[in-house]
Amino acid sequence: MAAVLDGKATAVKVKNSVASKVADYIAHGGRVPSLAVILAGENPASQVYVRNKKKDCEEVGIFSSVYVLPSDTSKKELLDLVSFLNSDPETDGILCQLPLPRREDENEVLEAILPDKDVDCFHPYSAGRLFQGNPLMLPCTPAGIIRLLDEYGIQIEGKRCCVVGRSNIVGKPAAMLLLSRSGTVTVCHSRTPDLASHTRSADILVCAVGKAGIITGDMVKPGAAVIDVGMNRGADGKLCGDCDFDSCSGVAEWITPVPGGVGPMTRAMLLENTLTAYRIHEGIV
Repeated sequence: MAAVLDGKATAVKVKNSVASKVADYIAHGGRVPSLAVILAGENPASQVYVRNKKKDCEEVGIFSSVYVLPSDTSKKELLDLVSFLNSDPETDGILCQLPLPRREDENEVLEAILPDKDVDCFHPYSAGRLFQGNPLMLPCTPAGIIRLLDEYGIQIEGKRCCVVGRSNIVGKPAAMLLLSRSGTVTVCHSRTPDLASHTRSADILVCAVGKAGIITGDMVKPGAAVIDVGMNRGADGKLCGDCDFDSCSGVAEWITPVPGGVGPMTRAMLLENTLTAYRIHEGIV
């Protein structure tokens, strides 16, 4: 039976580290780090995410301001708000909660955020620096995956890594981070023939496609580390991942639960990115 990679416990360690550093900066006369969150529309899931992020900030001493906008907010109004936050010296990080009411606005709004305030790392400049191996900050979910592997002493260098999913948010940057740690990386997607032939060869398997149960135990290499990024609702209405936990945990050596695996790490890495942005703005080496 696979050992569980506990994202909740590891996230607490990250948060405690951030809180300690924030307290130290303030004790030495520094200002309070600040994260601005833009929430447009009334998406229930987004509202929950934003509440949780604000709670996380409060727990570590980061000031969080939430700008709640109606669903009919124009693109110009969104861009004006981003421009205001870009110019605000008290704002370290800017996060625009996705999805926006009009999906066609998303790229332009995200690209308007200054790279040194881009705590989600969605800006093309951020992606380019990641590709070159010189990032300002790391995208939250992929960074959380790497931190979780490190926490449990799972070696990446020299290992075969398979990433299932090629999104700009998780799949592609996760592949780049694994590659930067000298893993040998294969990226699979909806057009990959014989998916199981790739997943069965992976020492580290990352699944991020948003399809419940797409990975089953017979697709996992014995002794592998399985990182499940999926967040779905099963037929019973309960949260579940992209991997069938019962069958995969019978084969893998390590596995992340859903919930309680990658999700808490994503939120913790957002706090770390906000602190990094603060350090950049304050000139702290």
